Amino acid sequence: MATREEIEAYCLPQGTLSQLLREIAGHRPGVLTHVGLGTFVDPRQAGGRLNAAAVDPIVHLAELHGRQWIFTPSLPIDVAIIRGSVADDRGNITMDKEGLFAEALSAAQAARNSGGIVLAQVGERTSAGSLDPRRVKVPGVLADAIVVDPHQRLSAATADDPYLTGQLHAGDLPTEPMPLTVRKVIARRAARELVAGDVVNLGFGMPDGVAAVLAEEHVSDQVTFTVEQGHVGGVPQVGSNFGLCRNPDATLDASYQFDWYDGGGLDVAILSFAQVDLAGNVNVGKFDGRTPGVGGFINISQGARRLVFVGTLAAGGQVSLDGNGGTTISAPGKAKFVGQVDQISFSGPEAARSGKDVRYVTERAVFSLTDGQLTLTELAPGLDLERDVLAHMHIRPRIHHRVRTIEPALFRAGLVGLTLASSPERR
Repeated sequence: MATREEIEAYCLPQGTLSQLLREIAGHRPGVLTHVGLGTFVDPRQAGGRLNAAAVDPIVHLAELHGRQWIFTPSLPIDVAIIRGSVADDRGNITMDKEGLFAEALSAAQAARNSGGIVLAQVGERTSAGSLDPRRVKVPGVLADAIVVDPHQRLSAATADDPYLTGQLHAGDLPTEPMPLTVRKVIARRAARELVAGDVVNLGFGMPDGVAAVLAEEHVSDQVTFTVEQGHVGGVPQVGSNFGLCRNPDATLDASYQFDWYDGGGLDVAILSFAQVDLAGNVNVGKFDGRTPGVGGFINISQGARRLVFVGTLAAGGQVSLDGNGGTTISAPGKAKFVGQVDQISFSGPEAARSGKDVRYVTERAVFSLTDGQLTLTELAPGLDLERDVLAHMHIRPRIHHRVRTIEPALFRAGLVGLTLASSPERR
């Protein structure tokens, strides 16, 4: 409907929306943040609009203390739909069997203080006074109606799993090795960018291979994974379980996690890309007639000190590995390195101005953002630079004066003896 211009479609960073609920609850004017500057959320670009039908401004540029900010005004919430685990007869709600807290409390407070209503789904009901008040996440004074569904699922993929809710903690879980594909090669090369002690966020899709590679190589305990939905520590889950985490050390409300991210709490983020241009801009939110949106991508990529974007050099290409380091390209695919990205989800110029360390890892080559320009720094073993890489890009990046070969071991079957550097300078 958005593509056909049948609705007004907007998209804002997940963290901004999460924090906005708290501002609405407190009757404050809105969210003032640096997140989104230089991206399609910036009022000087699309202002968060996804189509021509979206004409109203929903964000504004503001200047305060000599800096520019994006201001997202508060708006009333008519209905908040939340879920929890158990509700007592007074409507007090616990979330002990939930895989994440999200913004349940903030959403309920925002709706209540806007004069709206709060509808809650839970799995069980119990008598008043039987709940430990320290476990109640949403007090009953906020709930207008409780719906009990004894068969509610943890996620679309999982009915119930106490290791994903934190009720139980597993020891060393068996890890099935990833098959040797370009996905694994990219994950291995991205993992080389990690430093022991790093606090890490892995994005949706290809980045989750990094967690699998670290587990296979028995070095997962050298970094701390985090998930924007609120988890710290543990093993992030994939696919329809994305947002959940096995064996987390802590689970927070999402808005507090985004506060931490926005302020620079992440050492490194490993994120996917759909398009990249010569200035290092990345698009993940609007391409090929689809508008998947950006989720927490903008908060994560602007807040992290180091960025590693991962993806295949071309979309739909066929690249096969022989297990001994040999690579064969049988179908070129559609170029993902383009003259101009369809939407700026990550601003290369903003990253360059702030001095961020930015890498782009593919199965054929590795690039860096150097002096504000996309620069090819590494080439896969056995490939020809012109024929196998540059011919499949719509742009010609700067070529480093000393192009290195990506480690041949990363293209081979079996363990590679992956170790993490002890400091960023050693990467």
